[in-house]
Amino acid sequence: MTVAVALAILERQGQWLLQLRDDMPGIVAPGCWGLFGGHLDPGETPEQALRRELLEEIAWTAAELPFWFSDANPQRIAHFFRAPLTVPLQALQLLEGQDMVLASLDALSSGQIWSPRLGQLRALAPSLRCALERLHSSPLGD
Repeated sequence: MTVAVALAILERQGQWLLQLRDDMPGIVAPGCWGLFGGHLDPGETPEQALRRELLEEIAWTAAELPFWFSDANPQRIAHFFRAPLTVPLQALQLLEGQDMVLASLDALSSGQIWSPRLGQLRALAPSLRCALERLHSSPLGD
C-alpha cells in the first residue's frame, strides 16, 4: 500500500525551515533533517493534512500553502508545498522532532546540516533531497 504525505518547504530570507527527525527505529529517515509535514489521515486533502501537521509540529498556521509538486515511488507519494515562513524561528514552538533550523541552500547542498541542540552534523532525509533536486532541475527554481 502506498502512503501519502504532505511536506512544507517554508522559506524565510532565502533559507528553508528544517526539522531534525527523532532517532527512533521504525520511522522514516530517523535522525535526519527533513521537512515539516506528515501522513494524510483518511479523507484529508494534502493541504488539510499539512495544515494539521504544521499546527501539531510547530504550532503555526500558514496564510497560504501553494502546491509545488508531487513525487511518487512504490512506497509513498509526497505532495510538496512551498510558502513563506512569515514569523521568525523564535516564534515557533518545536513540538515534534529533536531540533529545527533555517538552512541556506548553500548549506543544504553540502548534504549535512549542523544541529545546535545536538552539537553535531546530521544528514538530509530523502524527501528533503528530492525537493532540492526539483529546485535545481527547474528553470528559475520554480
